[in-house]
Amino acid sequence: MKVLITGCAGFIGMHVAQMLLERGEQVVGIDNLNDYYDPKLKLARLQQLNHYQNFRFVQGDIADRQVIDDLFANEKPNRVVNLAAQAGVRYSLKNPHAYIQTNLVGFGNILEGCRHHSVEHLVYASSSSVYGANTHMPFSVHDNVDHPVSLYAASKKANELMAHSYSHLYGLPTTGLRYFTVYGPWGRPDMSPWLFTAAILEDRAIDVFNMGEMRRDFTYIDDIAEGTVRVLDRAATANPSYDNDRPDPSGSYCPFKVYNIGNHQPVELMTFIKTIEDVLGVEAKKNFLPMQKGDVVATYADIEDLKRDVGFEPKTPLTDGIAKWAVWYQSYARL
Repeated sequence: MKVLITGCAGFIGMHVAQMLLERGEQVVGIDNLNDYYDPKLKLARLQQLNHYQNFRFVQGDIADRQVIDDLFANEKPNRVVNLAAQAGVRYSLKNPHAYIQTNLVGFGNILEGCRHHSVEHLVYASSSSVYGANTHMPFSVHDNVDHPVSLYAASKKANELMAHSYSHLYGLPTTGLRYFTVYGPWGRPDMSPWLFTAAILEDRAIDVFNMGEMRRDFTYIDDIAEGTVRVLDRAATANPSYDNDRPDPSGSYCPFKVYNIGNHQPVELMTFIKTIEDVLGVEAKKNFLPMQKGDVVATYADIEDLKRDVGFEPKTPLTDGIAKWAVWYQSYARL
């Protein structure tokens, strides 16, 4: 099987590619290696993948239509995992055009490639951010998500709508995964584990938003990668009992599916910080700040559908995950 992974030099992309390569699949990866954060980290991730003979890398931007047309024509992938995206809620307030280009134009190019080259399953990254102003907990894929509070969230919701239209029009099996606060080795420098760990070790104060009154469904990267691969192996199908009079956003009369993928155990922000402090053996200096625009107070994933359909079961306790993260971070920081 040949799998195309977009954003293969990204955090989740590298781990999903590695898992597929380990089981013997052919993986073609594309990434534009942009400078949203230090490209050296992306290149280091790429080095991990280049050890595999069944991996091939193409540098390119999914928003470039010709690049994607050529990629699909030359590689003819059986399945596609679209993880390329402009990430970050707060950055979307500063540079909205980056999200429109990559998350909307780029995703459109991927859908067209899948349509014209008979791809058997497209799995793509959505986000817990789509829940926006929803307060019903835990967040359920069966609830409507029509009130995003950032352009990033809106672009991810748009991906789900675009995917549904291709599932309806062309019978393309598509599955969206709403990722919940992923952390672990090789994580992103703009996310809280990195920001907190770096500041603590460098004796700088950490920024604690909403005065610490926040909760996140922190999910370890190995659990995320395993869940993603499990979903890739199970192509979306039509729901035979779908009722158009009472539409369920999680599925459809066509081969379309959306899942939450998280730990189903939200953690108080101050508990998360304390876990990092305990692992590092250093108490953090804290700079308490009000809520940021575009952010949400809590995330909490209902993962029952994913458990039922693919047997997904997160296994990594927060203390174990943070310990593994800290070991990797200190090793990488030394390099």
